[in-house]
Parts: sequence; C-alpha cells; structure tokens
Amino acid sequence: MALLPKIDSKNIPKHVCIIMDGNGRWAKILGKERTFGHQRGIEAIKKILEESIQLGVSYLTLFAFSKENWERPTYEVKMIMKLLSKSILKYKQTLIENDVQLNTIGDLNDLPLESINAIKEVKESTNKNKKITLTIALSYSARWEITSSIKKIIRDFQKEKINPKNINEKMVNNYLCTNNLPYPDLLIRTGGEKRISNFLLWQLAYSELYFCDTNWPDFDKKEFYNAILEYQKRERRFGKIN
Repeated sequence: MALLPKIDSKNIPKHVCIIMDGNGRWAKILGKERTFGHQRGIEAIKKILEESIQLGVSYLTLFAFSKENWERPTYEVKMIMKLLSKSILKYKQTLIENDVQLNTIGDLNDLPLESINAIKEVKESTNKNKKITLTIALSYSARWEITSSIKKIIRDFQKEKINPKNINEKMVNNYLCTNNLPYPDLLIRTGGEKRISNFLLWQLAYSELYFCDTNWPDFDKKEFYNAILEYQKRERRFGKIN
C-alpha cells in the first residue's frame, strides 16, 4: 500500500464540501449501467465520512442531487431516490454510533414521500450528535437558494420584520439554506470537471477549490489526503495581505 501524504493535524479544514462527480462515467468504463456507479458511490461516501471524522473535520457537505438532475432519465432518477432512502436508513445506526448529525439543504418538497420520511427519521435520530455534521444537498441549486432567500427577505420586509437599511451580508446569509453552517474552507470536485455547477455560489466566495480526475467511486483515503495536503499548501488571505 502506498504511503499516505503527511497531514498537518493543526491545519485541518473545518468545513469540506464535495461535488461527487463521475459515478456514471465510472460505470460506463466498466461496461455497467450508470445506476451501478451510483450504488458504488455510496460506499465512497462512507469511506470519506470515516476519514473526515478521523482527521477532525467538523462539517462535511456533499452535493448529491441538483435541481437540474431531475431532467435525467426517469429510470435513473427513480433509482437514485430509492437508493437514497435505502442508504439513509441502512446507515442510521452507524451515524448515531459515530456521533454524526445528518443535515440537508435543498428543496426537499421535490423528493418522493419515501425519501422525505427516511430523511426526517434519521435527522430526528441524530439531531443531538456533535462530532461532525453531514449535510446532503438534495434537489439543490445555488440560484434557486439565492432566489428563495430574496423572496423571504421581501416577505419579511412586507411584514415589517426587517428594515432594508439593515440588510447586510450576515442577514442575507441567515436567509440561506446553510445558515446553520460555517462557510466552506475547501471544495473538492471529482470526475475531471473544473466548474462549480451551481453549487453554494454565495458560500464558496473564499473557499479553496480542488479538482481531480478521479471518478467519485474511486475517490479513496489517499485521494482525500492529497486534497487536504493541497489545501494546507495554500495561503488564505481573504483579500488581505499577510
């Protein structure tokens, strides 16, 4: 087994986000259906969650299903939703035992009732866990999120709950899906694409971005460590001068 890169335990990103790309391409390379890639992708999630806990990452956010993904073939969408429900319930006890709190962002009203109920059950069972918050982005779109937040701000203004003069970055952030999460320190995208794809456009303003060619089902501990190591090499200035 190849040696893992040496990680500085004092410089671990608090919040890591991952665009889990390449399940379908990975399956196609093996001559399998795309759905097989999604199934194997669940195993990769389990491994990276375990490594995040070991490293001391406090928040892990995964882009699982976008608003745009509803336009995919009906069979694939139905399979993904069934896989989602089954996997969340399957790993419920594992999340509890490892002190993992399940969180979601996105428009859950788009999901089938079976998925909504499974998510609700596991959320309630893990809502007091504190070691790490696992956030799954489902039926999520950053443009949808920002548009929704504007509508909420307007409604509260009409109800005289807010003064337009007081609208600032902090207030806007409080109207987003991620109002209970810190801004991401590191975004990882697998699968070879080098774009953000409508994910956390507001929140990623000063995040470090890491892209790799590895398809998500093959993204393992070594690949994760490489991403963390690259993060540790960077100087985060947030527009200032150190």
